Amino acid sequence: MINTYGLELNPPVEEKKVRNVEAELCIKFPNDYIEFISYSNGAEGSIGENYLILWSIEEIVELNEAYGVNEFAKGLVLFGSDGGDTAFAFDTRTNEIQIVTVPFIGMDLNEIAPCANTFNDFIQYLLNNH
Repeated sequence: MINTYGLELNPPVEEKKVRNVEAELCIKFPNDYIEFISYSNGAEGSIGENYLILWSIEEIVELNEAYGVNEFAKGLVLFGSDGGDTAFAFDTRTNEIQIVTVPFIGMDLNEIAPCANTFNDFIQYLLNNH
C-alpha cells in the first residue's frame, strides 16, 4: 500500500497515458513513481517541513515545454515543484535515473542538486530534509 503522507491526492491515471508521456519525452519513469502516479495522478501538500506539488502526467509535457527545459537543462524531465522557486526533476543523462532539484530561474545543468535515486527515497528526502 502507498503511504500518502497527508498529501491531497488526485484520481488515478491509466497506464496507457503514462506510457504515452514516456514515449513523448523519451524516458522510462522509475517503477515506484509509476506506482504512485497510477494511484494518484499528481498530488499537493506539506510533507515534513517541505511543500510538494507533483504534477499530473498530463501537465508534465506541457510544463516542461513551458519552462524551456530542453533549451536550458536538456536531459531533465521536471515532474513537480516545492511551490516556489525549485523544481523536482528526473535526470535522464545517465543509465540510472536520479531525482534532482533545479531552480526555475537560472535553470541550468550546473545548478542541479541530487536528492534521491528512487521516488520513494525522494519522498523520504523531503520528510527528513530540514
